[in-house]
Amino acid sequence: MNPWNERFKGEDYVFGTEPNVFIADMHKKLALTGDALAIAEGEGRNAVFLAREGMNVTVWDYAESGLNKANKLAEASGVEIRSELVDLHDAKWTKEQWDEIICVFGHFPKALRTRTLEGVKRAVKPGGYFLTEVYSPYQIPYRSGGPQDQQFLYVPEDFLETFAEWRIVHFFMGEVIRQEGQGHQGLSHVIQFAGQKPLMK
Repeated sequence: MNPWNERFKGEDYVFGTEPNVFIADMHKKLALTGDALAIAEGEGRNAVFLAREGMNVTVWDYAESGLNKANKLAEASGVEIRSELVDLHDAKWTKEQWDEIICVFGHFPKALRTRTLEGVKRAVKPGGYFLTEVYSPYQIPYRSGGPQDQQFLYVPEDFLETFAEWRIVHFFMGEVIRQEGQGHQGLSHVIQFAGQKPLMK
């Protein structure tokens, strides 16, 4: 059984319908355009935001119920997104396909996390960006959202080593307050990363 497919079957949006604050602020600051991919996107709140900002957006998630709600949210918002049922274990990362990739609280076991971040690095176009906000290992006692298993939580090295050759636009690890539906509520401990892939020489 897919637990996320079950979780997203209700009418309510588990994490709300507004975009993640970091993604929204950083995307606008960078004034990004072009083709965007939102991975592990759930019910589509961040993807719909990117579409409203003029991006051509593709959504990957492995919960069909989440994708259905993402499409419903896009329709209600007057924008279009392309939704694809993708299990990241089987994801095909086409080289240099995307101007922007985002991942918001997409948490996976270590091996899949490493594979996914390497896929992101491959799939972003030269000059393109990866934006993400995820929970750190310090999140567990906060109990404001996220996995209660250390293996699913990110450490700074996940980004600083994987994207060592990229230009780091923003890196932060610490406390923030998040009010995102019923799923994320209150003081949280996160890692934020915004990086730009080097232009080809």
